[in-house]
Formats: sequence, structure tokens, C-alpha cells
Amino acid sequence: MIAELIKDSKKIVIKIGSNTLANEDGTICRDFLQNLSKQIQFLIEEGKQIVIVSSGARIAGVSTLGKWMRKEDMHYKQALCAIGQVELMDAYRRVFAVHDLHIGQMLLTREDFSDTNRTLNIRNTLFTLVDESVIPIINENDTVSVEEIRIGDNDTLAALTANLWNADLLILCSDIDGIYDKNPKVHKDAKLIEEVTNIKQLIKTIEIGEVNDFGTGGIATKIGAAKTVNDYGIPMILANGKKEDILLKLLEGTEKATVFLANNE
Repeated sequence: MIAELIKDSKKIVIKIGSNTLANEDGTICRDFLQNLSKQIQFLIEEGKQIVIVSSGARIAGVSTLGKWMRKEDMHYKQALCAIGQVELMDAYRRVFAVHDLHIGQMLLTREDFSDTNRTLNIRNTLFTLVDESVIPIINENDTVSVEEIRIGDNDTLAALTANLWNADLLILCSDIDGIYDKNPKVHKDAKLIEEVTNIKQLIKTIEIGEVNDFGTGGIATKIGAAKTVNDYGIPMILANGKKEDILLKLLEGTEKATVFLANNE
């Protein structure tokens, strides 16, 4: 099912979570980015168009300065994102340049998706970048976002982007293999749910759990993202981005994940 979905999809949004991108100490994992760029190069050579939604600006800011990690003041958080976004994009630029691929940065807020003119501009920029073989890398504009205009997590941002771009598929690369019937970190007998066709029923039967260490989202935001794209007829895959060559293994059918199919009632 998952292998066929990827094969049949031309326009794919790939979301990279903070926990996927980061080492245990919170620094950017260069090996992960190198592996990601190699996989995306392969997908592009297979005729796929790729848009990336990437978390990681704040942790990149922390690792650059080596301080402020526990500062909860919004000004410090936004300052870390301002510093880290530069480091994050430079890290992406370097790994994709090895494959002669160019990237373009887009920083968005919730208001951008509710204003008609801004939405049109986002669409035009996305289509132009992709048509010219440039990979858009999208993140929330955390340096200016306040509570009233924050999207809040990049699972939601990825879903909104997929809908706006009319993507064929959304892939969330997280630090888990997919959705389990209960928390696999606590219960050794937890079972991976490989296919979801009814999100309402899923929510009734699983443990949602808490937010992860570095990210702002958890299982709830991932399920919410699935519902957002499914409502537009777009399937979503939740996979473990920390596994080497995860995208290629999903394409080959040699790795498991959870797929949310776009036929929910």
C-alpha cells in the first residue's frame, strides 16, 4: 500500500520533525541531513516534485549559542529561531549542493493561509520554485509569530502546505515508526497500526500521549494533520525519519509505517 502510494505520487510534501533532525544533545544531525538529501535526489530523479517542511530553527539556535535552552521568555525563543534559522538553512544548502540541488526558504504564519492574496503568493512561489527544480524548505516564521497568528507546530503547517499545493502525498518523518495502539515506550506489547481509514475511531482506541522532547507536536498533532489532508483527499504517511534510507525503504516496501487513507467519513 505505502510503496504504491509513493510510486503513484508526483507531488510530495515531506515534513522533518525536530526530534528527527536533532542529535541527542540538540545539535543538528549532519548525517541525517546527508542521508535525506541523497534520498530526495533519488526521488527527484524518479520524477517526483518535493517540498520540505522543516522544524529545527530553535534547536539550531541553541546549539549555535550554547545557551538560552531553558529560557521560556518569548523574546528569547524568537531570538533563538532568528539565529537558528540561518544555521538550519545553511545546513540544508550544503547537503543539497553536493547533489547540485538548490533550495529556497519560505517562512509562513497562520495569517498567510487565511489571507487570499498571501495564499495566492505562496502558491505562485511554490509552483515557481518547484517548476525550476528548486526545493522549497518551509518553516513557521517564529521570529514574528505571536499566539494570535501562530500555527504552533509543523505537522499542521505541513498539512496546510500539502492542501495549498494540491500535493498527492504528505509524509511526516518523526522519531516513531507510526501510530501504535498504546505507547510503545511504556508497553512492550504495543502494536503498530499500519493503516487508518477512520480517524474518529482511531482516537477512541489509542493512547495519545504527550509532546516529545524538542518538538512542539505529539501524536495528537500528527493525527490532526492526517485529518486536515484527508479531508482534501490527500493520504498521509507517518514514518520513522531516524531510520537510514527510510523514504527509499518505504518506496521498496521493506519498512513499515502508518498510512492514513483519504476516505474518512
